[in-house]
Amino acid sequence: MPDRTPHTTSTTERGSFCSARCDCGWRGPARRARSQARTDAERHLVDAEPGTAPQRPRE
Repeated sequence: MPDRTPHTTSTTERGSFCSARCDCGWRGPARRARSQARTDAERHLVDAEPGTAPQRPRE
C-alpha cells in the first residue's frame, strides 16, 4: 500500500468571509460563519480519508 500524505486543513479570512482549504488543493466555499468553514474542513477530512479520525483544522 503506498504512503498517503495526510490532509491538513486550515481556514482563511477575506473580508467578512471565511473559507476552509486543504494542502491537497481542495477549497471550501466562502462562509460568513467561521464555524461553518471549520465544519466544511472536517467533512473534507472525513471524505478524503475514510476510516480515519478527522484532524481539527488550523486557524
